[in-house]
Amino acid sequence: MTEKTSGTRVLLVDDDEVFCSVLGRGLTRRGYRVEKAHDAEQALVVARDYQPEHVVLDLKLGDDSGLKLIQPLLEAVPEARIIVLTGYASIPTAVEAVKLGAANYLPKPVDVDTVVSAFSGQHEEPVPTAEPPPQPMSLKRLEWEQIQRVLAEHDGNISAAARALGIHRRTLQRKLGKRPVKR
Repeated sequence: MTEKTSGTRVLLVDDDEVFCSVLGRGLTRRGYRVEKAHDAEQALVVARDYQPEHVVLDLKLGDDSGLKLIQPLLEAVPEARIIVLTGYASIPTAVEAVKLGAANYLPKPVDVDTVVSAFSGQHEEPVPTAEPPPQPMSLKRLEWEQIQRVLAEHDGNISAAARALGIHRRTLQRKLGKRPVKR
C-alpha cells in the first residue's frame, strides 16, 4: 500500500453484488476505502454523502444504463474519476462513455490491478479512439455481437437468450456452433 492510495475513497456501482464484493475486498486490501451501491438511485445518494475520488460504474445496472448515471455522478462529485466497466464492450458505448465524462472504459472480466491502473490513468489501452473503423461491421458480425450480448445478459442460458432474441433455441445453438465472423 502506498501513501497515495491510503484512504482514497472509491464508490463501486454494480448490480452484481458478488462482483462488487470481490472487487471491493481487493481494493480494500490495497488501501482504498470502499463504499458500494447496487442501483442508480442508491449510487447518487452514496456519492453525495461519501464524496469518492473514484467511481467504478457498471454499464448495465439492472434495466438501466450506467451511461445515464455518468453526468449526475459528475454533478454530485465533480472531481471524481469515473471508470466504466462492461461485460460486452463495444466502441460506440466506449466513445459515448468518454464523451459523457468517464475517465476510462474497461471490459469485464477485470482484475483489481487493472482497475487501480485505470484510477491513475496508467491503463489507457481500452479507451478506443473516436475514429470510425475504415469499414462498418458486416451484418453477420453485428448479429454475432448481438447474440453474445444477449447471451451474457441471460448468464449463458441459451433458452432464455433465444426467447429474448425471438428465435428458436436450436437456431441459436446452431449460430453459436459457428465460428465468430470477422469484421
